Amino acid sequence: MKFTFDQQFEALTGSPPFPWQRAMFERFLEDRSDNIPQSCNLPTGLGKTSVVAIWLLALIHQREKMPRRLVYVVNRRTVVDQTSTEVERLKANLSKVKPWFSELAISTLRGQFADNREWSADPSRPAVIVGTVDMIGSRLLFSGYGVGFKGRPLHAGFLGQDVLLVHDEAHLEPAFQTLLTSIESEQQRCHEFRSFRVMELSATSRGEGKPFELTQEDLRHDVVRARLNARKMLRLHEEADEKKLAETVASLALKHRDSQRAILIFLRKVDDVEKVRARLHKVKQAVQVLTGTMRGYERDRMADPRKEDGCKIFARFLPPPKPTDGPDMQWKVTPADGTVYLICTSAGEVGVNISADDLVCDLSTFESMAQRFGRVNRFGSRPDTVIDVVHGAAFDEADLISLRLHRTLILLQQLNGNASPAALGELDATARREAFAPTPVILNATDILFDAWSLSTIREKLPGRPTVEPYLHGVAEWEPPETQVAWREEVGVVTGALLNINDPQDLLEDYPLLPQELLRDRSKRVFGHLVTIAERHPAMPVWLVDDAGQVERFTLEKLADKNRANRIEGCTILLPPAAGGLDDLGFLNGSSPTATDVADTELRKRFWSTADAAEEWPETVKTMRPVRKIEPETTSDDEDASKIWYWYAAPSTSGLGSSANRKPVAWDVHNRDVDEYMAAILKGLSLDDDLAVAITVAARYHDYGKHRAVFQNVLGNRQYPQCVWAKSGKAAGRIAEQYRHEFGSLFDVQAADDFRNLNDDQRDLVLHLIAAHHGRARPHFPAGEDFDPQATDAMAAAIAVEVPRRFARLQRRYGRWGLAYLESLLRAADYAASARSVSPKSPTPRFLDSAGAAGLCVKPPWGVLRRGVAEEFQQVVR
Repeated sequence: MKFTFDQQFEALTGSPPFPWQRAMFERFLEDRSDNIPQSCNLPTGLGKTSVVAIWLLALIHQREKMPRRLVYVVNRRTVVDQTSTEVERLKANLSKVKPWFSELAISTLRGQFADNREWSADPSRPAVIVGTVDMIGSRLLFSGYGVGFKGRPLHAGFLGQDVLLVHDEAHLEPAFQTLLTSIESEQQRCHEFRSFRVMELSATSRGEGKPFELTQEDLRHDVVRARLNARKMLRLHEEADEKKLAETVASLALKHRDSQRAILIFLRKVDDVEKVRARLHKVKQAVQVLTGTMRGYERDRMADPRKEDGCKIFARFLPPPKPTDGPDMQWKVTPADGTVYLICTSAGEVGVNISADDLVCDLSTFESMAQRFGRVNRFGSRPDTVIDVVHGAAFDEADLISLRLHRTLILLQQLNGNASPAALGELDATARREAFAPTPVILNATDILFDAWSLSTIREKLPGRPTVEPYLHGVAEWEPPETQVAWREEVGVVTGALLNINDPQDLLEDYPLLPQELLRDRSKRVFGHLVTIAERHPAMPVWLVDDAGQVERFTLEKLADKNRANRIEGCTILLPPAAGGLDDLGFLNGSSPTATDVADTELRKRFWSTADAAEEWPETVKTMRPVRKIEPETTSDDEDASKIWYWYAAPSTSGLGSSANRKPVAWDVHNRDVDEYMAAILKGLSLDDDLAVAITVAARYHDYGKHRAVFQNVLGNRQYPQCVWAKSGKAAGRIAEQYRHEFGSLFDVQAADDFRNLNDDQRDLVLHLIAAHHGRARPHFPAGEDFDPQATDAMAAAIAVEVPRRFARLQRRYGRWGLAYLESLLRAADYAASARSVSPKSPTPRFLDSAGAAGLCVKPPWGVLRRGVAEEFQQVVR
């Protein structure tokens, strides 16, 4: 039986499609260059996130029509997890549509699935990546927040190639939309390998052709009509005294106290949120707060009723699970009864799938008000919803924000008490845009800047390479600067002499900051709390991380210097948990004596233990790989004097822990695994034959440089040269690897016959992929890493000088993101092989015992590799 789109869509989502959803699917499959529309004008409440399901069905039906990864970008962090929940539902239902297509990777760049790397583990696998403008945008520009220099090209390649990027509510982030179109145009100009497509979901189009809109059939659809004409009675209240605004909002909200309804409150200022919350608490009302200033960990749990510690109040505002949902979608909390209140700032405005019975709010700009109205009676199911808006009496026409607020108020007055989506849509379009928040200054991202950002091996500040944040959001002088805060144990542990062997920047690359650890607030507010904390702990250490990942160390007293308050702007402050500063709800509070480190997840763990107590280690680390160990200095009377701090991570998902293994892994076994994974990836991608051959050769020889005594000594291999290891068997720890094995591989591959049989373009690609498979060679090997113990200085210099030249040639040939994508194919195979070596379900032995293992050791094939290299070297590199 052949299933129709309607049947497949309902099987995937649990709901029948609207006409526009069917029309989009049909357009995706059409033979036209704009089968993916650049712009879609779709009202809120009509299932915009179903674009993911439509893309997936189109991919199933005609793979050649659609990119194999979809990136969904939103500008509010809370929405990321809600969107991911929708994608989880799709994944759970995929078997109902096509059993053989059940392998869908899901990643969110914050929250529960924060960067789990499923999306980049197998480049041939369909994947959905959901993230914020900051998370996705920074990675596209080779500058990922929380991503070390080694991983930045991988993220840029996989997000910038073979991708449909959907930018939701694009009119709210005009700078980012401009950046996306600049990247898209640049990729087309450079004939990128597999350039990406951009589709904006916006209330205003780019002006490049007619946007995709609701059809006439939609306007006649019963459900669509009910939502567009949802009853929302609008009442405006003037408050002349701005200081009494919060009090007036609270009084209006309390008129609902006996209504048994879910009341939503929106306020522009966090200070007003705190005032209203205090007033409602004082009269013992059920209140929950959602603001962008909450730490991700507490916010994620509060907003997810599938967790046992989910918030019962917040659950009242969410649509319940669908009857077709599996057990993973079911709630573990029962929604609170009676009258409940949810107080939000803009964190609850855009795209959050909540629906209140009534709304009380202050006045904001028009696009913000439209979003707020969209969070009340969202599905048109109530006939008696009321919206109360409190506004000032006077407006300063010379002030940009005040002017836009006044224009918004005039538009609201024209609604005559009807705030339905249909009524909002009938307002003059030009007047609506003129009442939006001022457009920030949008910076032009040029080809020169794209080149500079792609130089990811250069970790230091580089002239002509600005930070990426202004290009993601624009420059809005009226917006105050912000600072992030997190708590990490290592800030208090790694001090003194330990800093010489545990550089803070390296620690943060080993164990990157996750969104769940961070809270963000205005820098002025953060500094005030910092001063309060410093009064209790003036000598306590603190780290200040800039947006390039550079770390400065201070004492709290020094960082809280009021004469230097502005140095925290745009930075991240890392405090030891002992400093306190976090309240129970996840808000920054300098008076709080407590705080928690929430860096550990299901995918990574740090724990204290003794070296001889491995059998007592956490069960979860048995499938993880060691990242680092830290042995603090102790005194003889310290009860924990023998304890070591072990850091572990799951390599296949987190991308961490690539430097060590539980037991030694034989070199030939690892190489064979990489070959197998590379072949499987290439089979799924259908690449050009010349490309596939070059990538295969690169995979075959990428680790030949490990055949060096100096490298085997780093791994602790005392059986060399009779036995060669690919991975160390150390329980943890790290010995500095000054010799880079990938640099050595550049020598060895040039003596191999299958390399010599390639054409010049293929050789270029092979050499670069080998050089770049641990994040170097973009554009160079840093000083001190450009040597080979088995080569003369002149030979090493000749190899080193060619690396940046080759990088430049290949970027011109494949494009910036195209080259990064090709690099990432080898890196994905290497990651997969490394993950296999630690899997307890591995089908063949991957480890060596203390005496070696028969069949798993090889002697270095120097007879093949080194034959004639010295004599022919100069000719080969030319």
